[in-house]
Amino acid sequence: MAVLTIRNVPEEVHRALRVRAAVHGRSTEAEVRDILELAVKPEERVRMGDALAELGARVGLTNEDFEVFDQVRDKVPAKPMRFE
Repeated sequence: MAVLTIRNVPEEVHRALRVRAAVHGRSTEAEVRDILELAVKPEERVRMGDALAELGARVGLTNEDFEVFDQVRDKVPAKPMRFE
C-alpha cells in the first residue's frame, strides 16, 4: 500500500474530517481513504468490460461470432523481448 502525507490542512477542514469520521464510526484516516476513493473511482464511472458487453449486445454479437477469432488467431507463442 502506498503512503500519502498531506501537509498544511486548514484546522477547520481537519476538524470537519474528524466529525465526519465520527459520524461514520471510523478513524479520520479511514474517512480520508473513503473520500479519496469516491473522488477517483465514482460509482457512475464507465467500466470497460460492461461497455464492451453492451456494445456487443447492441450490434447483436453472439458467442459464435467470437469463435471465429479463435480459429484465425496466430497461436505461435510470442518471443520475449530482449533488452541488449
